[in-house]
Amino acid sequence: MKLLATLAASAALLTATPALAQTWIDNVDGISIDREGNVDRFVGMVIDADGRVVELLDFGDDPTITVQYRNDLEGRVVIPGFIDAHAHLMGLGLGTLVLDLSGTRSLEEALAAIAAYAEEYPDRPWIIGRGWNQEIWGLGRFPTAAELDAVVSDRPVWLERVDGHAGWANTLALQAGGVTAASQDPSGGRIERLPGSRAPSGVLVDAAMPMVGAQVPPPRARDREQALYNAQQLLLSYGITAMADMGTTLEDWMTIRRAGDAGWLSVRVMAYADSVETMLLIGGERPTDWLYDDMLRLNGVKLYLDGALGSRGALLKEDYEDDHGNRGLPLLTPAQLRNLMSRAALGNYQVAVHAIGDAANAEALNAIEELSADFSGDRRWRIEHAQIVDPVDIARFGQHGIIASMQPVHQTSDMFMAEARLGDDRLGGAYAWRTILNTGGTLAFGTDAPVEPVDPLAGLAVAISRANADGEPFGGWRAEEAVTREQALAAYTANAAYAGFAEGRFGTLAPGERADFVVLSADPLMSSPEQIRRIAVEQTWVAGRLVYDADMQRLPADSPPQGVIVTD
Repeated sequence: MKLLATLAASAALLTATPALAQTWIDNVDGISIDREGNVDRFVGMVIDADGRVVELLDFGDDPTITVQYRNDLEGRVVIPGFIDAHAHLMGLGLGTLVLDLSGTRSLEEALAAIAAYAEEYPDRPWIIGRGWNQEIWGLGRFPTAAELDAVVSDRPVWLERVDGHAGWANTLALQAGGVTAASQDPSGGRIERLPGSRAPSGVLVDAAMPMVGAQVPPPRARDREQALYNAQQLLLSYGITAMADMGTTLEDWMTIRRAGDAGWLSVRVMAYADSVETMLLIGGERPTDWLYDDMLRLNGVKLYLDGALGSRGALLKEDYEDDHGNRGLPLLTPAQLRNLMSRAALGNYQVAVHAIGDAANAEALNAIEELSADFSGDRRWRIEHAQIVDPVDIARFGQHGIIASMQPVHQTSDMFMAEARLGDDRLGGAYAWRTILNTGGTLAFGTDAPVEPVDPLAGLAVAISRANADGEPFGGWRAEEAVTREQALAAYTANAAYAGFAEGRFGTLAPGERADFVVLSADPLMSSPEQIRRIAVEQTWVAGRLVYDADMQRLPADSPPQGVIVTD
């Protein structure tokens, strides 16, 4: 009961200030941007009582309607709220409740963190965590169960890799899942073995993960509510006002609905179910309506076609350069993919296909090409990640109006690993943002949080530079694929809204759309990549309501509308 009371109090603090009156947001360095990257600068904005933009004001203009409140932002930069086109809402939140290994730089550092966590929580029946990355550790191999046993041997340990496509278990966890030398690799999965034997080493990849993962005690309803609250706080603090939730479970959906019913849902969610079955349970025969004043909608379904490069599960046309004989893991057959896509399309649901390797992307494009002949209309087929695409296939993004839902920071996280996995000759279509745009495709950018940090400004810096936070490599990695500042900002706003059938509702600061905006410490369109990374999110507004302030962190639910009362 104490936890529920704490969560209720926290939810009350997060609930946005009601937009009870027409408000004039004045004295701003305002930026509105459309899908083509055209910029409209303004100095003021009028918001109605429903939280929609009524008009944008140029220098010297006064509102043409009566306003009750005026908020002077003292010349600060205002841009549309960031829209994360691909993230995992509950994964982000639940990650705040378990052991986080994403900051560890070596196996030894990770093991020390695991040991300390186990000592801090002696009563937890399982040690659960996420975020490890053997590539960053420079390990040259996967970690093992024996290494985990050395620090925790009295209870099961299950730790998901940073990309969510592999899990690391100790011996007790392997035993709980019945994983032995006699266990066979499931379709679409792989049990890593000790060298020279069939004994499981401790790492399970993709479809093998549920062998242990299914044994982990599931989070309780109150854990999920706390996780959602934590996730919203993180998103708002980085200026993210809307997101596409990739892989929404039924439990996730009901948690979000409870927040909406109780009035503390403050980030717009475009949901993509984790399976066709979940999609039909939530939406029935068609996508849901927009709920809670454009705060929530089930758009469609997320399908997994392959795994990830880091665990060598991404599906390739040729063998991995650093693992001959391995071409990755197909998670669906071509027939299964088409059947699932067809079932979704019959109900006008949107389909988002996870494809990382060049073979997976080719298969997704083949399926879209075939189904486009049977399902006409505005489908907005999505390919999630599209990291490694054979150059001969790229033009097909534009031919079929496909959304390339990509995450810029993946390029800097994976660039050197991609060279090792594929070799230089096969990287012509790697993270090919500019080429996809030039051939008519649509870019929608996201963070893939919690796989990467939930930081769109870092993504903007990468998108225009192709270099990491240390400025490496000098001049950018395959710099010809960089995009302009305007194209990058459009991909994080207007195009991310378009990718989720939300255009006209939010995504740009234009009359009739929701007044979702971010107050920044500097103009990202006038900043270098290094400067963009240092820009601070000072305030976040959703539907004309201040929901995050860097000085206050959050606002009380019963605070009055922000601004000075206009008396004349």
